[in-house]
Amino acid sequence: MGYYAALLHMMDAEKNAEVLPRHIAYLEELEAEGKVFARGPFTDGTGGLIVYIADSYEEALAFAEADPHVVEGVRRLELKEWGALTVK
Repeated sequence: MGYYAALLHMMDAEKNAEVLPRHIAYLEELEAEGKVFARGPFTDGTGGLIVYIADSYEEALAFAEADPHVVEGVRRLELKEWGALTVK
């Protein structure tokens, strides 16, 4: 199991608002399954970040590519494996 950071770069801010409810519903389903560590928008409006919990890069990529924001071309996906460190 690992952490994977999906950077979702804003491509169409107007359509983003239309797709946002489907995006949130999708992430809430994954959260219920324990597949999302953290998520939220960038405060400058340039997109957002989702940290998936997955068994592999391929599984995380499947999660990210099924996100309505990616499917509907609202945001551009950049996915990276994240080496999370524990802060004490």
